[in-house]
Order: sequence, then C-alpha cells, then structure tokens
Amino acid sequence: MTWGSWGKQLSRKGMAELMNFCLTHGISTFDHADIYGEYGNEEAFGDAFLDSGIDREHIQLITKCGIQMTRGRTNSVKHYQYDAAYIVWSAERSLKKLRTDYLDFFLLHRPSPLMVPEEIAKAVEQLKREGKIRQFGVSNFTPSQIALLEKYVNVEGNQVEYSLTHVNPMEDGTFDDCMGHGRMVMAWSPLGSYFREEDELKQRVEPVLKQLSEKYNAEASQLLLAFVLKHPAKVFPVVGTTNKERLSGSIEALKIELELQDWFTMLEASKGRRVP
Repeated sequence: MTWGSWGKQLSRKGMAELMNFCLTHGISTFDHADIYGEYGNEEAFGDAFLDSGIDREHIQLITKCGIQMTRGRTNSVKHYQYDAAYIVWSAERSLKKLRTDYLDFFLLHRPSPLMVPEEIAKAVEQLKREGKIRQFGVSNFTPSQIALLEKYVNVEGNQVEYSLTHVNPMEDGTFDDCMGHGRMVMAWSPLGSYFREEDELKQRVEPVLKQLSEKYNAEASQLLLAFVLKHPAKVFPVVGTTNKERLSGSIEALKIELELQDWFTMLEASKGRRVP
C-alpha cells in the first residue's frame, strides 16, 4: 500500500530493488489491493516486477477487490460491489496490472451489506477453474459473514486489523473461527497505533516495552510484532514499511520467544486493567 502514491512513491527501479531485497531476506509475499495508490500500485509493481529478474514461482501475490472509490474511478459515492461479473473483472484486471497469470490469494476487501454469497461463489469457482486464483479469502469479515459465504464457497483466509493496540480479533471470535476452520490469518497494521498516537494507551504500553526491550535486546517494533506472532492462530503480520533496515529488523522479531507472563503483561498494559 505504501510503495506508490499513498506512501513513498518509489520509482520503478526502486520497487524492483526492494523486491529483490525482500526476497533475499526471506520475505516473499507481497500484499496488494486494487484501490492502493488510487488504483495505480498494482500496475507500478507489475512493471517493476518485469525488471526485477525474480522468478514468479518464488513469490506470492495477494490482492483484494470490492471497494469502489470516487477517486480514480467515475463513481459518485464510495461503495462495495460484489456481483460475479465485477469480481471476475477485478481479478483479471489485477492479473494484467501485476503482470502475472495467477494470484496466490484473492480477497474480498470489506464486507458489503448487499453481497449475495451465491454470486461470490460463482465468481470464485470460475476463477479457480480457470487457474487465475489459487486461494480465496476475505478481509475485515466477521465470523458470521464468513459462515454465510461458506454455505456456498470455501473461505481460506481472513486479513484483519490486529496489534497490541487493537486486540479485538482475539475477543470477537475472529481468531477462534480461523483456528477452528484452518483459515490463514493475516494482520494489517500489526504495529497498531503505537508510533502514530500519543494517547493514554501508549502511555501505558511504552514503559512495559522499554522494560522488555532490555530483557529481549529488542526494539519496540520487534516486541509489537512478537506479540502478534505468539498467538496460536499463527498470524502473518502485513508489514507496511519500505525501509530496508526496518524490514530487516522486522524479520528478527521471528526469533523473539516472548515468555508467557511477558505477553500477558503487554496485554494488561494495552487494556489498562488486569486479566479478569
């Protein structure tokens, strides 16, 4: 999301270099959505991918569809669209922009109150049958919305907001649903609001992170990722930075084994109260 006009506005050469840096350091999955960069990031990434020299089979591409914005398209109001024809068109558009023949994971970006599960299933079945997508999932969906879809089509993953400063998925049944049904869990904004907001929540969390930083010889961002990674749902954090040093640091978070009581100390600081 941050590679193009919504973020660092990387050049074609800069994107290609960053792709190779990621792959060299063990990061092989790139998370997209059609709307990123006002519908421009996929194409910019695809052009850079051609220059990167990377074998398509060595990376995984995720993208999302469904949000209709007023910027970048001729819509009078922001809305969601999930008829079968539109879903297929969106997937094929993403394939063309990303310069690939298939998507590893294709997600519905946000739930719509007007979505018809039979229509969604029809599109997914066609895209899988034609080899254009390998897995189908959703983003920001509740367990009940997924259950509705699953009457007609298998939902293989859910990408949701989850961090130390936003622990809702642990409590609203989202992670229970994913664990119980074998769905892949992805967390967007895994660092939460910690580096964005100067609020009471940060005031509670900051001294705990400082204390644990010494114990684990880790930076605050690494501890925040370690908190996310410890959950048994096996959460995959979607890291947004384009900074190579921070990407390398994020990978080091995989080596941090938070002790049980330290994890609950972080949770207690987040919630501002003891575990009941």
